Amino acid sequence: MLALQPVDTVPHAFRPDPVTQEEASAMFRAVLNLFGKWELTDEQAATLLDMPVRSYRRWKAEGAGRVSRDGAARLSNLMGIHKALRIIFSEAPRGYAWIKAGNAAFAGASALDVMLGGELTDIMRVRRYLDAERGAW
Repeated sequence: MLALQPVDTVPHAFRPDPVTQEEASAMFRAVLNLFGKWELTDEQAATLLDMPVRSYRRWKAEGAGRVSRDGAARLSNLMGIHKALRIIFSEAPRGYAWIKAGNAAFAGASALDVMLGGELTDIMRVRRYLDAERGAW
């Protein structure tokens, strides 16, 4: 006969582990591929990553250097945007093209135009919009 076992119902503090440098480097490599699919210039890519163009070009050629917390957050949000677009659009090229298309949700500007504002919150705004469009799950 099975006996009932007590269940621990005390909520535990949630504190995610910080992104490691290895994880950040992997995200950087993935984002480089994504930027190629989005057909971004080095200047646009550097703006999205909040780094000088010269540094971006060096990282692109030699691999990522030390990624800051802000940099990791930018990379993570860009990967989230990519994921949302892959869920929303069954045809990948449509998702890649969407980033440059005008959008009524952004007062006619494209998602890229919004993100090129340069702030982390600009990237997060696009991600939140896409997450809402695809449905939370």
